[in-house]
Amino acid sequence: MDEPLPPGLYVVATPIGNLGDLSPRAADILRRADRVLAEDKRVSAKLLKHAGAATPMTAYHDHSSEAERDAVVARLGSAAIALVSDAGTPLISDPGFKLVRAARAAGHAVFTVPGPCAAIAALAISGLATDRFLFVGFLPPKAKARADAIAEVAAVRATLVLYESGPRLAESLAALAEGLGHREAAVARELTKLHEECVAGTLGELAARYAAAPPRGEIVIVVGPPPEQSEASDAELDAALDEALARLSPSRAAAEVAERLGVARKRAYARALQRA
Repeated sequence: MDEPLPPGLYVVATPIGNLGDLSPRAADILRRADRVLAEDKRVSAKLLKHAGAATPMTAYHDHSSEAERDAVVARLGSAAIALVSDAGTPLISDPGFKLVRAARAAGHAVFTVPGPCAAIAALAISGLATDRFLFVGFLPPKAKARADAIAEVAAVRATLVLYESGPRLAESLAALAEGLGHREAAVARELTKLHEECVAGTLGELAARYAAAPPRGEIVIVVGPPPEQSEASDAELDAALDEALARLSPSRAAAEVAERLGVARKRAYARALQRA
C-alpha cells in the first residue's frame, strides 16, 4: 500500500493535449492525494481515469469564493490536496494564484509537480529567440485596452508570448502588427495533438492568413523582439537637440532626445550643454 503524501498543496502540471505527457510523478500524486481541486471536473475526470486515480474532486476556478479558498487552506495542515487546471501548468493564465499565496501565508507546504506548459512549448518550436522572453497572457478584448497593453510591451527587448482564442486570433495579430510593426512571429496551435502546427511569418502576414480562416483550438502567439537600433550619429543627435532646446532646458531636452533616439542620457546631456 502506498504511503500517504505529506500534507500540503501540490501544484500539478497536466497535459496540454496528449495524455501521454502526464509524468509518472504527476500520476502518482493524483492517485495518492486526498482531494483534487479541478478547474473543470468533467475535463479532469478524463485525466484521473487515465492516471488510474479514484481521488475525489472539488471544483476550484476563477469564480470560487473566498470562503471556498479558506476552507481548502484550513485542510492543508492534515491533507494532501492537488491543484490542477484544464491543461498545462496551473496559475499560468489559470486560477490558483490566490490559493497558493494563502497557503504559503498560512505556513503550509506548497509543492510543485512540473510538466507541460503551452507557453514554453510554443516558444521552444517557434524559431524565435529564447534567451529572454516575456509572458503577456491574453490581450484585453476591447480595442483601446488592447492597443494600450501592446504599447506597454512594445519597447521590451524580449520575445513576447501570448495566449489567444481562434475567433480573436486575426484581430489580435492585426493589433500587434499595428502596435509592433513588421516583427517576426509564429502562431502555434493544437500543441501535442494530432493536428499540431506552428506557422511562422511577420505579424502582418499572419494576420492576413488567419483573417480568411479563423482556426480552432488553443493558440499561442510568439512575437520576436524589436530590431536592434543603430546608434544615432552626432549629426542626428545635434539636430534633435537643437529642436528640443528651442522648447526646453538642456536637461529636459537631453532626456527627451535620449529616450527618442535610444542614446545614453549622459551623452545627450553633454552635447546639449555644448549647444545651449
